[in-house]
Parts: sequence; C-alpha cells; structure tokens
Amino acid sequence: MLFDHQYLEELEDRSLAPYATRSKFSRGRKYPEPDSQLRTCFQRDRDRIIHTSAFRRLEYKTQVFITYEGDYYRTRLTHTLEVTQIGRTIARALGANEDLVEAICLAHDLGHPPFGHSGEKILNSLMHDYGGFEHNRQSYRIVTELERRYPQFPGLNLTWEVLEGIVKHETRYDKSNIQGFNPDLRGHLEAQIVNVADELAYTAHDLDDGLRSGMVTPAMLKKIELWQMVSDSLGLGDCEIEEMARHVIIRQLIGLDVSDVVKQTLENIQKSGIKSVDELQRLPYNVVAFSETLANQNHELKNFLYHHLYQHYRVVRMALKAERIISTLFNAYIDNPKILPEHYQAQISIRGIHQTVCDYVAGMTDRYCIEEYQKLVDPKILP
Repeated sequence: MLFDHQYLEELEDRSLAPYATRSKFSRGRKYPEPDSQLRTCFQRDRDRIIHTSAFRRLEYKTQVFITYEGDYYRTRLTHTLEVTQIGRTIARALGANEDLVEAICLAHDLGHPPFGHSGEKILNSLMHDYGGFEHNRQSYRIVTELERRYPQFPGLNLTWEVLEGIVKHETRYDKSNIQGFNPDLRGHLEAQIVNVADELAYTAHDLDDGLRSGMVTPAMLKKIELWQMVSDSLGLGDCEIEEMARHVIIRQLIGLDVSDVVKQTLENIQKSGIKSVDELQRLPYNVVAFSETLANQNHELKNFLYHHLYQHYRVVRMALKAERIISTLFNAYIDNPKILPEHYQAQISIRGIHQTVCDYVAGMTDRYCIEEYQKLVDPKILP
C-alpha cells in the first residue's frame, strides 16, 4: 500500500483535533505548484526549510555563548532543533498538525543575525532610518525573497499557514509583525504551540548553559521557586550539582512545563467551546498557555536569567565586541559597496544600499563576521 499525500491527508482527518490545521485545507502557495506525490504540503515546506543555506548557517550563530567559547553550548541551530522536538511533543498531545508545527519551528529563527539578540539590537539601530531590523521579519523575507533555489519563483514558495506561523511568532523577546496577514486573528493552534515551545526551550537550555558555564550556580537559584521545586522533588536540596544531576533537573523542568502547557491548553479549549480553526483564531486570547501558577514561576526564572546570565559581564563584554564588529562592517560596506560580493552589489539597485548591506551582515555566521572584520582592520590578513 502506498502512503501517498492523499492517504496522509486522510490520516490527518482521522487523527487530528477538529480545531487543528489540515493540510488539505491549506490556502496554498503564492505560486501554484503540482502536489508532491509522497508528502503533504506542510511536510514539503519542512523539507524546503531544512535544505536552505540560512538553516545551515544557524550552526554557527550565537544563542547566548559565542561558538568559540565551547563545543557544548547551544547554538541557534541546536536551539531550533530543541524547539522543534518540544513543539512536536505538545502538538501530538493536543491533536495538532505536527508537520505544520515542525515547519514553523525550523523556520522561526532563520533571520537571526550573528551574535544573537546583541546583533539584532545593533542592526536595528543601524537600520533605524531604513525600516529597522527585526529577526522575525527577516525570517519571513528569507523564505519569501532572499533564498533563491528555484528558477520559477523567489524564496521557497511556502504555504500560507507556514508563513502565517512565522509572521505571528511571538515570545517575550520576539515581537510579531502581522503586516499582510489578518491582525484580528490569533495565530492558528500550531503557531501558538511554536510560541510556547520556543519560550520553554530557551528558558530551560539557557539555564542549562548558564550552569555549565559557572555564571549561574545552584546557590544563586535557591530563591527561585521553580528551581527549588524541581530540585527538591529530586532530593538534591541546596548542594552543588554534578553534570548528571544538572541533566536530570533540566529534563524534569522541561517535562513539568510541557505537561502543564498540555493540561492548561486542553482546559482552555474545553472552556472556550471551539470546534474549528476559525473559531480558535477568533478568540481574544491564545489557548496554548501555561497555568497561572507555572506562568508566574517561569516569569520569575526568566527575570533571574536576564539579570544574572544575559547581563553577566562576560555576555555584556561580548555584546560590546559584537557592536564594534557589526558597526564597523556595516559602515564599511555602506561607504565602499565595491567590497561587497558581486551578487550583493547587483542587488543594490533593487533593494537599496542599506537593505542590501543589512541582508549581507544578517546572513553572516559569528565566525564569518569575525573573519571579515579581521580582514578589514588587520593589514597582515589578506582580503
């Protein structure tokens, strides 16, 4: 028996919740294409995203720690994969479309520049008079315009639902940009799952990396309710923790968060009485959410990480270096466009010099950005 895309769509009909997004009801692509024989439209989108240059570059882009600080810290790529794993787990439990969740998860950080949120802040400042810079918007531009892999159209020609999930992606540190999509509608169930999976993932793994680095210690976390609750449940108390114990705590924390989200979301759906995707999107609130108790506990942990990890002198010092590196490169390319690669020079007449330079710098990995900076400032290094 052949499990072709029609059969896969039938499986979705039988297995998904009534308010989940079905691939057979997709609003389609901007440029019409024949269906894939063996994949649903969302599975096809997932595969297109994985094969992009932007996805591969995530391997050498900063999450919190720059890549040369150690091989075991998360990168933007491993963060993306962890978000995807958590998103699929939540989607499966809620009867949502796992393939759609996976595609949005894999694409949600494609637009991140080098040096993490520090790089984003710097580029936004440099582009202040030219529309600013925001990585969600850049992710959308990458999949609709900048990736050139098909002769028939620009970008990846993804389905409306995947694009909507990218555009309406929002967390504490990410703001959505819904221009071109109905601002009166919430994100669909799958988009909401990605939002929560992203927050859940970065909170847990940034804590893990902070502990590994020594910038965060168990003693510093004693007053954090969520940490204390998890460590007490494992009988660890206030003692220093070994590597295995750290893994157990982080795993327990993720499991607690996922279970809470699933339970609370089901309660929200039941109370709302929704029966369709449209009804879900017209609600005045997101149904995918933590319980009030766990939301407050996670908020407390996030505040701790902001003050003790993201504002740690080592991280701030790297942010200052990033500002110098990116500003120097950006201004050099603006002043001397001839030092840009030829295919970027060709884009200046179409996008303008500032947007072209921004696209070039935003696409760089940390490593390549540093190398380009060294070529500019060190006369001993050949261009």
